Amino acid sequence: MTTTTVDLLKPVLADLAVVVANTDGHETAPTPCTELDVAALRNHVAGWLSTFAAGFADPGGRASASGAQVPQVAEQAAEVIRAAADQLDSAVRSGADQRPLYLGENPMPGDMAMSMILWEYIVHGWDLAVATGQEWNPAPEAAAASATFAPTMLTPDYQGPGKPFAPRVSTAENASDLERLLGLSGRDPSWRRR
Repeated sequence: MTTTTVDLLKPVLADLAVVVANTDGHETAPTPCTELDVAALRNHVAGWLSTFAAGFADPGGRASASGAQVPQVAEQAAEVIRAAADQLDSAVRSGADQRPLYLGENPMPGDMAMSMILWEYIVHGWDLAVATGQEWNPAPEAAAASATFAPTMLTPDYQGPGKPFAPRVSTAENASDLERLLGLSGRDPSWRRR
């Protein structure tokens, strides 16, 4: 049986919901995603996951590019993630990733969007986990798939000062796929909360 992106994503999102549920009391703590503190990043991951799920569930593949509103209580935000994860899983298992996903007027191939979502949620899950002193251990297969995919999206016009992603961070030659993915995404894998 072939493992699909949605198979890899489902446990990542389940683990993300656990991490988000345990972020109360850390709302103003900094994260490796330097422009967002814990509360803002929690809102970002839950809101955008809801947006992606709604887009895949929509028969035309259309979603609002503005993100969804998320409750400010950690457990309620985790429930938003669980509900969106279920909606996304159901839509994709019904074939929604075989058509484009529209964020605004811009279409993206559905399978590419799923790979992007997996990558984003592995990295942001790590961001929230390390910022709040929690464990983050995505399946090695998920990290490997994202470490292969990320360079296709991280072109010079997206990475560097003033761009959506920080410059790449060098990682050790024997780095794990998760550490390589973090470095590719502009994160220092050794970052720890202060």
